[in-house]
Amino acid sequence: MVVVMKPGTKKEEIEALAQSFEAQGLNVGITNGVGCTILGLVGDTTAVDIDKLSILPNVERIMRVSEPYKKANRKFHPQDSVIQVGDVRVGGGHFAVIAGPCSVESEAQMIEVARDVKLAGACMLRGGAFKPRTSPYSFQGMGVPGLELLLEAKRETGLPVVTEIMSPKYCELFEEKVDVVQVGARNMQNFDLLKEVGKMSKPVLLKRGLSNSYEEWIMSAEYIMSEGNENVILCERGVRTFETYTRNTLDISAIPAIHRMSHLPVILDPSHAAGMSWMVEPLALAAVAAGADGLIIEVHNDPPHAKCDGQQSLTPESFQAVMGKVRALVPMAGKVLEA
Repeated sequence: MVVVMKPGTKKEEIEALAQSFEAQGLNVGITNGVGCTILGLVGDTTAVDIDKLSILPNVERIMRVSEPYKKANRKFHPQDSVIQVGDVRVGGGHFAVIAGPCSVESEAQMIEVARDVKLAGACMLRGGAFKPRTSPYSFQGMGVPGLELLLEAKRETGLPVVTEIMSPKYCELFEEKVDVVQVGARNMQNFDLLKEVGKMSKPVLLKRGLSNSYEEWIMSAEYIMSEGNENVILCERGVRTFETYTRNTLDISAIPAIHRMSHLPVILDPSHAAGMSWMVEPLALAAVAAGADGLIIEVHNDPPHAKCDGQQSLTPESFQAVMGKVRALVPMAGKVLEA
């Protein structure tokens, strides 16, 4: 249930009403918007007398929320959430580009790519130290040593790092060393992992599962937020359909749909969506036009010899060309490109 207070309602009156709801066993989230304040009630609201509530002098209107997600619901939080990562902002008109290799392979590789993507305009660095792979015989990542190389690239460039977590046992390590914790598509419904990540203080980048609906995706964000971490960035990366030409099928409609359903920022991964480097640019530009809050793009200094996903990785030169077009298009979409 959402209770919208009238403009000008005093803070103490809002707090008194919130306390009355809490006395009924409800959790109350208070959102201070432009011109009004909203109380989001989470719990069994069947005992709340809407008729009596509606005649209170400071109550503007009341809305029952039928969706199972509450904290991620735009009805509870009408303003766009802005996620802060160091000096970088994502959402609320701030457009962020994350770039780097699919997997960390060597110190020289990471530092070279980090320097190149920063020069081209990326504001965060991605790199996989732990890699979920379909085949147990494929390269699984360097693990903790790979994470240390990623941090060395951060020291060289100052770029915040984004990397994927595979197990709750690494939460303490990631809390200490990582700037954005990525939960990959295959772990989107790993609820034990989501709960533990929800106890962390670091922002979480949550990728959509291979065959999951919008509601299932947002509900996974709800798992994280229900544990106290409300700094969630959603990432569309394509879904599995009957089409086999591309690696996945990019769902561009997810961007405006999720923006309508949730206040959380939505970024797009054109690399995994297509699985082909030549398709990254048009999909990236489509994402900007559709209102995305950012991009995450795979860039490798030697794609033919990459240990993972070389076919979908851009060279630094190609990435720079894409960024030139993104830089021109972002203001037309009403957003500011983060540097």
